[in-house]
Amino acid sequence: MAFWSSTSVFTSKVPRKILFMFTLSLSVTYLFYSLMSCYNSLQFPLQENYGYPGRLVTDETTFVTLREKLYSTSFQGHTAEEGLADEGRPAPGKTTTIPDPEDVETEQRTEEWIRTDLSSSPTRSSAFADRTGAAEKEHQDFSPTDSDLRVNCTTSDYGEKKLPQAIIIGVKKGGTRALLEALRVHPDVRAVGNEPHFFDRNYEKGLDWYRDLMPSTLEGQITMEKTPSYFVTNHAPKRIHTMARDIKLIIVVRNPVTRAISDYTQTLSKKPEIPTFEVLAFKNRTLGLIDASWSALRIGIYALHLESWMQYFPLAQMHFVSGERLIVDPAGEMAKVQDFLGLKRIVTDKHFYFNKTKGFPCLKKPEDSSTPRCLGKSKGRTHPRIDPDVIRRLHKFFKPFNMMFYQMSGQNFEWELGEAAGPGAPRSSQD
Repeated sequence: MAFWSSTSVFTSKVPRKILFMFTLSLSVTYLFYSLMSCYNSLQFPLQENYGYPGRLVTDETTFVTLREKLYSTSFQGHTAEEGLADEGRPAPGKTTTIPDPEDVETEQRTEEWIRTDLSSSPTRSSAFADRTGAAEKEHQDFSPTDSDLRVNCTTSDYGEKKLPQAIIIGVKKGGTRALLEALRVHPDVRAVGNEPHFFDRNYEKGLDWYRDLMPSTLEGQITMEKTPSYFVTNHAPKRIHTMARDIKLIIVVRNPVTRAISDYTQTLSKKPEIPTFEVLAFKNRTLGLIDASWSALRIGIYALHLESWMQYFPLAQMHFVSGERLIVDPAGEMAKVQDFLGLKRIVTDKHFYFNKTKGFPCLKKPEDSSTPRCLGKSKGRTHPRIDPDVIRRLHKFFKPFNMMFYQMSGQNFEWELGEAAGPGAPRSSQD
């Protein structure tokens, strides 16, 4: 009662204006501090929203969805066209859908960003791995391992760069380019377009450099390359054996006389000033002494070179292709090569037609192209006419070496029949 009575006395003496101003000041102050105390609570959701995009990309649902997309893309059916797509070349028949390069590149960058982001935080990476473990188990029966996926994501088609499982090692001007182009039609063959020359010229650069030259392959695909000079390089057999003892070797051979003429024709097109074939082939033509040191002739002594390879590889790992039969019956030779490589016979006679202008088979044009797939202008050159007596002497020189080669390889290539057919006539070559 005393308090209220004192308050009444105070309010009666203080003017009402002063009391109103005092009350208003207290109210404004209270409102100000109330707003300040709520500021942090109002700011927190904004911080969460600002960080949301980063959380969204690394969320397990998004990652699993991307992983599923990578798996589904990697295991689509592959047809003959895929073997040509990496080089921008057409191939016959219809094809499955190939991912758009821009989409592939985008997925690569996204996947790489995700992996980088996770690896930067061990705690988050570990926790995330635990959350996604169940999702990964769904793919174990039909998909690559997680490490394989990471390797695949670094390439243009989610494949992995591997060292070759097969090499076309020879011979120069035998038909190696024609064989390689036909093999690249096969969906399970991926091959380097250019000749790497690793085991004869670039060996010091190392296997990592060599592997990096290879195209990316998926499970079940074969990586290949061709360098015809390997066959005549002394240290190539040992080097290849050191890399892979179980590798498969393909040697395209051809009548050594016509091969030598084709070799000379190629050199002549680049150096018109060189001596004639007859001059280069003999040390002394009057005495009939053949110059076996001339590379065009030495390459054709197949038995000499094969002996070096047989010191490291059994015949079961070698396959010999007849350059002559590759022209007259490309499908037949391709069937044997596909069998040797353990491939399904997909490249057949429907893929070839004989080009009368060039004088050798070409791959048939695909439905979406107006031109057929033939070898370049450097192939199919007309051979210069060689003195028939020189041809006869060369056949006589090569005959014992050919017989030895037939025995070593277990195949009779019947090059002596070509001699009886009149070898002096101009010919053309597909390689």
